[in-house]
Formats: sequence, C-alpha cells, structure tokens
Amino acid sequence: MSEVNYQDRTRLPADVYDLAIRLGANPALNRSSVKLHQTGQMKEIGAPKWMSFSAIQSMATRTCAFDWRARTGLFGMISVRDAFVNGEGHLAVKALGIIPIIGATSSLQLTRGELMRYLAELAWAPDAILFNDDLRWRQEGPDKLAVSAGMGDTAAEVILNLDTEGRIAGCFAPDRARAVKPPYLLTPWRGHFSDYRRHNDMLIPFAAEVAWEIDGVEHVYFQCTVDDWQTLGDSN
Repeated sequence: MSEVNYQDRTRLPADVYDLAIRLGANPALNRSSVKLHQTGQMKEIGAPKWMSFSAIQSMATRTCAFDWRARTGLFGMISVRDAFVNGEGHLAVKALGIIPIIGATSSLQLTRGELMRYLAELAWAPDAILFNDDLRWRQEGPDKLAVSAGMGDTAAEVILNLDTEGRIAGCFAPDRARAVKPPYLLTPWRGHFSDYRRHNDMLIPFAAEVAWEIDGVEHVYFQCTVDDWQTLGDSN
C-alpha cells in the first residue's frame, strides 16, 4: 500500500486512527518494527516463588509478528523463546541453551494464543495500529476497541480498554489457551499497562502485568518494566 493510502483517515475507523496518532504513530515515517528490553518476574499458576527474568522483544509494525527471548533461573541459565513468526506460534524453554525443558509443538491453539499476545501488546507498537493491514477493528463499547487478526481456527481477537486519557490501559481475551498441550484449558486472560511516558515522540507504557482469570479470580503470572524502547527502520 502506498504512503498516500496510509495517510488516508478513512482507511481506519476514526477512533482507531486517533488512538494511533495520540500514542505517537506518524504516517510520514517508515518504521518497520520496535525493540524493547524488559526486566521483571514470572511464575506458573500455583507456584510459590517468582522467577526474575530479563528479555529482549521485537515487534513488527507492518504484519503480525513478535519474538520475545528471555533469560531466567540461576545465572540466567534458562532461556525462553515465545514468538509468533511467519504465521505460527513458537514456545521453547531450554537449560544452558541446548537442553529442552519445554518445546511446544506448533498447534492451532498455540498459534492462536501467540497471535493474541501480539494484539494485546499493541500499546508497545503504536505504528502497528496505523500501518498493519492484517488488523481488523471495531468499536466494542465506550472506551473499548476490539482488534482481531488471522483466519479460520487460528483467528484471534482481543479487547483493548482505554483509560480516561485515551491510552491503552488493558487488554482482555475470554478464551486464550492456558496449556500448550491438550487439554488446552481455554481461560479468560487479562493484561494491564501503566507508567506511560513520552519517549522518542511516542507515548509508551513502561510497566505491565498479565493474569489468568480462574473462577472469577485474577492470578497474575507476569510482571515487567521496560528498560529501553526504540523504533527500527526509520526513514522519511
């Protein structure tokens, strides 16, 4: 699609276009991806202790794709890769970089779940709201936008909740797979964004947490802060 069409407000619902511009997306720039560094903690549901991690994540702005690579455990000996690349979901956990601990075979539910993650994290890639033609949008209600992507059994949708300043405050999906192997345990899934800062002309949340909702109770299993955030592929 040409740059002229990208600048056409009618290509997107007005509320979506306004959200992208409010968060700092720029129709005049060709920014193909973002890269962010995170530190935080995560745990399995029911686990007594949190595990600290550091991670680097890339997110595409023209197509649905992300790649999250983390180090955790004693001396960072455990590596984790969580990704949606070339239309497929990937999850791998290894010790010392070579010994498999978890290696999820690509499945419809894994791919759908990873696509949900990309949609849920659009707050970290405002240009994707403006430029990613794979995204479908609709107004869900006051201060709520539904965004979806994918086709058939891997189609995914996430509800984005806006705060009083029109920023993405949270996300929700009623049926993300909580397990990587059958039974998949489709479960309500929520994310919350906070600590918005103006950074490189973009308005970005520098803190987030993610939770499963089980029997009406939120169980937080992931918390992070963003230590660095940058756009890639900038050009006029």
